[in-house]
Amino acid sequence: MVGVDYVAANRLAWNDAAPKHAESQYQKLLDSFAQPGYSYLAPFEQERLLTLGIEGKAIAQLCCNNGRELLSLKNLGAGRCVGFDLSEGFIEQARGLACAGGIACEFVGCNVYEIPADYDGAFDLVYITIGAMCWLEDLTACFAVVARLLRPGGQVFVYEMHPFLDMLEFDKNDPLHICHSYFKDDPFVDTSGLDYWTDSTYESAPCYSFHHKLSDIFGAVLGNGLAIRAFDEYAHDISNVFAHLEPLAIKPPLCYILLGHKQ
Repeated sequence: MVGVDYVAANRLAWNDAAPKHAESQYQKLLDSFAQPGYSYLAPFEQERLLTLGIEGKAIAQLCCNNGRELLSLKNLGAGRCVGFDLSEGFIEQARGLACAGGIACEFVGCNVYEIPADYDGAFDLVYITIGAMCWLEDLTACFAVVARLLRPGGQVFVYEMHPFLDMLEFDKNDPLHICHSYFKDDPFVDTSGLDYWTDSTYESAPCYSFHHKLSDIFGAVLGNGLAIRAFDEYAHDISNVFAHLEPLAIKPPLCYILLGHKQ
């Protein structure tokens, strides 16, 4: 959309959402991370990450939100851990969770495209998970940052919603009704809020999210010199939105894991 600063708009929307997420989730997370060794990660994801050999590895998480996944990786034995997010409100929450558990993680408030060059070549693994890439208009620029953050031999692990889901609207009565083109190239605009934990709505600042085809994702990874080592698709939901699709007899793809490698 001409004249829209997507980063600034989304920062405002996510800062609006931060206290609403805190109302429903934050105390529980504080209590959980106060327990030594706590991991928020689902067993499936945790197992996949542990097979990468994260013990002592330096990990960066892009669009880390309140840092719950990165703090879990630190508790599972990772080395230096740094999370980046554009929302100051969620960065504050991440630091609070780290403090509650005495967990040595660093959290930096900035958008992905402006991660400082001081972090170049500092990481063995860049971790991107649910609900991150849809907020990034330019995936090629995003994976250029991933490539510069990684050391030679480093890996990128992406565990995300499947882009097929962007074609649907939430409708339990007609769950597979196609509402949007797979080739949609203009952003989704929403003013109903970002409280995906309680399903409540509120009048929010406009936020803008972007559909990325699989070819866009693969092209952004490969175009920045990263090799794709694995790509797997799954029929389980990680979005807090599309779990009603899991029992369908005709199963759509709901999420995927992409593993990339820097030579």
